[in-house]
Amino acid sequence: MSETPAVTPPPKDPMKGFRGVLSGTLIMEAITVALALPVVNKLGGGITTATGWTVIGIAVALLVLCGLLKHPWAVPVVLVLQVALIALAFVLPAIAILGAIFLAAFLWFLHLRRDVARRMAAGTLPSQQQQQR
Repeated sequence: MSETPAVTPPPKDPMKGFRGVLSGTLIMEAITVALALPVVNKLGGGITTATGWTVIGIAVALLVLCGLLKHPWAVPVVLVLQVALIALAFVLPAIAILGAIFLAAFLWFLHLRRDVARRMAAGTLPSQQQQQR
């Protein structure tokens, strides 16, 4: 019998994991923002048609961006949408608080991504260490 040569799988790309984390966070944010509207309407001063459609439009845009995170322009658009939610502070303070919380989360994720990219370039990731053995 002849043995087939062992095929080594390609190294894992840690950046794919970040896209998944960002996508999952966008989905959670879209759901949270959409579910906050009835609460704000009941407990707050109410929602006008314009603010309601604006918030729903942002929630839909967040969902659409989940599939577009592979493009380099998607992350800045996500950050702009967070700022748009924060800009609603004068009309819907609860929605602005959600925007601030998720903006902080995305900024933290971007910090982690930069750190992983730096460690990847230096060759100090654990997955890179196993390949050298």
